[in-house]
Amino acid sequence: MGLRSFAAARLPAALTGLTALRAPVEPTPAEAASFDALVHKLHYLPKAEIKRIREAYKFADEAHLGQLRASGQPYITHPIAVAGICADWRLDSQAIQAALMHDAMEDCGVTKIELIEKFEAPTAELVDGLTKLDKLQFSTKEESQAESFRKMLLAMARDVRVILIKLADRLHNMRTMEAMAANKQRRIARETLEIYAPIAHRLGLNEIYRELQELSFKFIHPWRHAALSKAISKARGNRRDLVSRIERDVMKAVGESELKVEVHGREKTLYSIYKKMRDKHLSFAQVSDIFGFRIVVADLPHCYLALGVLHQLYKPQPGRFKDYIAIPKPNGYQSLHTTLVSPLGTPVEFQIRTETMHMVAEKGVAAHWLYKSNSQSAQQLGAHWLQSLLDIQDETRDANEFLEHVKIDLFPDAVYVFTPKSKIMALPRGATPVDFAYAIHSDVGDHCVAAQINGEPVPLRTELHSGDVIEIVTADSARPNPAWLSFVRTGRARSKIRHFLKNLEQEESRELGQKMLAQALRAEGLALPSLDDEELRAAQLWQQLARWAGNRHVDELLTEIGLGRKIATIVAKKLARMLADQGERPDAVTLTLGRFATDDAPAQGMVMIDGSEGASVRLATCCRPIPGDDIKGYLGRGEGLVVHTAECQVGRRLFQRDAEHWIAVAWAEELSRPFEAAVGLLLNNGKGVLAQVASAVSSAEADITHISMVEEPQTRETAEMSLLLSVRDRLHLADVLRTLKRSATVLRVWRIKP
Repeated sequence: MGLRSFAAARLPAALTGLTALRAPVEPTPAEAASFDALVHKLHYLPKAEIKRIREAYKFADEAHLGQLRASGQPYITHPIAVAGICADWRLDSQAIQAALMHDAMEDCGVTKIELIEKFEAPTAELVDGLTKLDKLQFSTKEESQAESFRKMLLAMARDVRVILIKLADRLHNMRTMEAMAANKQRRIARETLEIYAPIAHRLGLNEIYRELQELSFKFIHPWRHAALSKAISKARGNRRDLVSRIERDVMKAVGESELKVEVHGREKTLYSIYKKMRDKHLSFAQVSDIFGFRIVVADLPHCYLALGVLHQLYKPQPGRFKDYIAIPKPNGYQSLHTTLVSPLGTPVEFQIRTETMHMVAEKGVAAHWLYKSNSQSAQQLGAHWLQSLLDIQDETRDANEFLEHVKIDLFPDAVYVFTPKSKIMALPRGATPVDFAYAIHSDVGDHCVAAQINGEPVPLRTELHSGDVIEIVTADSARPNPAWLSFVRTGRARSKIRHFLKNLEQEESRELGQKMLAQALRAEGLALPSLDDEELRAAQLWQQLARWAGNRHVDELLTEIGLGRKIATIVAKKLARMLADQGERPDAVTLTLGRFATDDAPAQGMVMIDGSEGASVRLATCCRPIPGDDIKGYLGRGEGLVVHTAECQVGRRLFQRDAEHWIAVAWAEELSRPFEAAVGLLLNNGKGVLAQVASAVSSAEADITHISMVEEPQTRETAEMSLLLSVRDRLHLADVLRTLKRSATVLRVWRIKP
């Protein structure tokens, strides 16, 4: 590297504005030739715009001066190649300029303001959307990648050109990755296969989708790629005669029907063959459909005429016909697919489409720039998915969680279902009525209680199939169930459910935190100042307390107390000192209520358990307290309030280790639901034992929610059974146990305790 180049490469960001004072740098012949090749591709743009692109090239060349790629080539060759791919799609001049400068902010210290001044705001926004967040500090590399990816996707949702440039960038990097270390090749290839290739597919960019998959496969499994490539070359020679014969037969048949068509033979990609072999456990010899044919016709009616001609020529395989013209894929793809039996008895797939459909099938959203007359605009093709990204972002602040939702939504397979009004909706394979409900509207999903498929009631976890007509039953009182997260498939449904539960948990934790702080403050002889008080003095007091605790506002502080992340007694002591500074004095009556509250005079701050508590209050599964038991509350760090029985050994050990986290709790007078108690039975083993136990429980007006049975290893005469019973309180449980003891088959019965 020459002295001038070395100095330029080391220039700090603050000096980039001085580049104009330097003598212009002449590009090398290789660079000039590649830029000339780019200009040759830009014939569709006006001369004034090509001039702006040339300015962007000079700016990028200056910015990357002295930088080399891993292959040893000047770095500027990469932005030129990316711009060339964008020019093949005939993107506008702003996108071509952004492609040339896409690494300028990240690698060269160029600022967004500088780009706005030189190339205007739209181009600068595109470049900014492509720039990773390397300047921020993240705790892990994964967090950094997830946050950068989120930034790019949200920029893409606002302007689809961001992802087109990014995909062109990734494609050129994948094409020129040989010079990198093998572990880096595999990491980048895996990221491409998991994220960028599915995005290309989602946006209908099938040409890039296939190439990214192929290149990723080559770098992740080089030996398998080489072996499969060799096998296909051999098979290609063996099947050349069959391909030629089919092509002749098709051309003759369509010629007789006076249809004007173009017939193209096509071969499956190595990756799709490998995936089929892996998923279906096949050998290469068992994969019969490694080639197919694409037929391009003049207009829409001719697609169906050509299909009729083919079905007369060869026999179609039942169940292998798909009409993606009547029901397009979510990315805008349209085509007729049919699989026919060839003269040798092997299945051959045919795809029939018009020229415009073919362009959309290969170029996806990029077809908008290639065909300005195309009725579907770039944003419309992927609009539904792009909008769902913004919806998920609204509910998901954690970058890794956002990335997880997006990966879930990148399933290429889809099922097509109908609303009761016959509107078609596309959902990922494996989707359920809950996914369908959230796809209609978040309110429908939040209040969903039941579903009907084709007029029949079904469980909410039922998998949907193409052609199903789904009807959702809602109730105003219903709310999302945490169990739904185990079976929903769309990122939208998952993020909406998590968002609702998170908000619910925070609301409940805030109320619990307020009760606990009030109780702790009464022990200091003071009443809790009103949170709703509009008086400036009270508001300032609460704000001052939140700042002291390291929280942004008082609601956050109360939530953290309710979750056990902050100790109520410590916060109460600080609040008491602040109130004392304002002239408040402890009150004897309040002090007595706080310290010596009994069942006769309950402390207002005591947490009352009535069964309606949500995520912030849990009944411990070790002792399973029920109304009538003496109980204590343990405030686990970040777990909310866990209620144990007073005699629970697990609870006692926690109390000895962490006494300050225990608070007073009591059962409310009015209970909102039954509670679970664990019961053990020793039985005479014989016919009809289970039926007799169930009958005894039912006669005592209780329910069995879970049952397990263990035979004694020494003898088969007795068996031990464990039940989870749904009861109202201790008196009801005692009644159930007495009823069970009277059963002839029961030898002994007891309540299970830790």
